Amino acid sequence: MLAIFHDMVEKTMEVFMDDFSVFGNSFGKYLSRLEKMLQRCKDTNLSLNWKNSHFMVKEGIVLGHKISKNGIEVDKAKIDVIAKLPHPTTVKGIRSFLGHASFYRRFIQDFSKISRPMTHLLEKNTPFVFSEDCIQAFQTLKKKLTEAPILSAPN
Repeated sequence: MLAIFHDMVEKTMEVFMDDFSVFGNSFGKYLSRLEKMLQRCKDTNLSLNWKNSHFMVKEGIVLGHKISKNGIEVDKAKIDVIAKLPHPTTVKGIRSFLGHASFYRRFIQDFSKISRPMTHLLEKNTPFVFSEDCIQAFQTLKKKLTEAPILSAPN
């Protein structure tokens, strides 16, 4: 995909594996960029799955993030699940929680510092004691995830 759209990536569209998004700051610019992208698909015999295609939407979920005119936000549906979780009681539970939370680490300043008490429990030969520091880290991450900021939109 990157080879096909190499001159358009980051300027008029974003590509990740077999997913891509075309963007524009006006209706006319968007249509022009969309037309160019569709022509490139036609020229390279790239077939699209029209059932999974969405055109002219104001917001949508792309790679687990909500994209809108405001920018990039966390997907509230995924965050609601995390917000309701009780604190982990096993190493596997910590790995699972940190795996999900790490997906949104770009939204949380000092993610590594905050999660340190829990990541320490993942180290070899460390006894599993979910201490008050771990509970505090867990609660802080959940709070920051539910109050995550909006990252800026592409130009």
